Amino acid sequence: MVGYFRDPAKTSEAIDDDGWVHSGDIAEMGADGQFRIIDRKKELIITSAGKNISPSNLEALAKSSPIIGQAVAVGDSRNYISVLVVLDPQVAPLWAKRQGIEDLSLAELAEHPKVVDEVRRALTVANSHLSRVEQFKRFTILPSEWSPESEELTPTMKLKRRVIESKYKPQIEAMYSEPPGGHSVDPDRETAATAT
Repeated sequence: MVGYFRDPAKTSEAIDDDGWVHSGDIAEMGADGQFRIIDRKKELIITSAGKNISPSNLEALAKSSPIIGQAVAVGDSRNYISVLVVLDPQVAPLWAKRQGIEDLSLAELAEHPKVVDEVRRALTVANSHLSRVEQFKRFTILPSEWSPESEELTPTMKLKRRVIESKYKPQIEAMYSEPPGGHSVDPDRETAATAT
């Protein structure tokens, strides 16, 4: 790339004085010396303690249960990471049927205790692969399906983070309020919170 057509200001933002192009990608060097793109710089979560966290890594780990179709990590300027979860519209009903739960809508499944426990189990597994500061503390299962036709995903099934954070702001804020909304990943904390 030699620059943006007739836009020297944008060109100087993207290309530094040494000729390096700043793509906005975050890469990680593997043991073999090869780089792997792991996230976009503008999508980083920066916690209230200043820790930079890649949300896409967390979200991939959160989807360890096949009933989870989408997961969106949140926590920018917050003291812990939470996650919005969307059930997979094909897999979740089949999983529920095997659990003896039949004829419930996706919204009803999102509130069912067995589904909440399965999502909690998946997030606990994810947490076992994360550092303490990256671990999920709270989650909310959303009652609707996301698809390319909905406003939350692009046609290539990528998350529209700004749209999601705006549309689900009440659910996000609830996970950080006192007492917190949603569900705790730690079931002991959930019990303690409901007992007080």
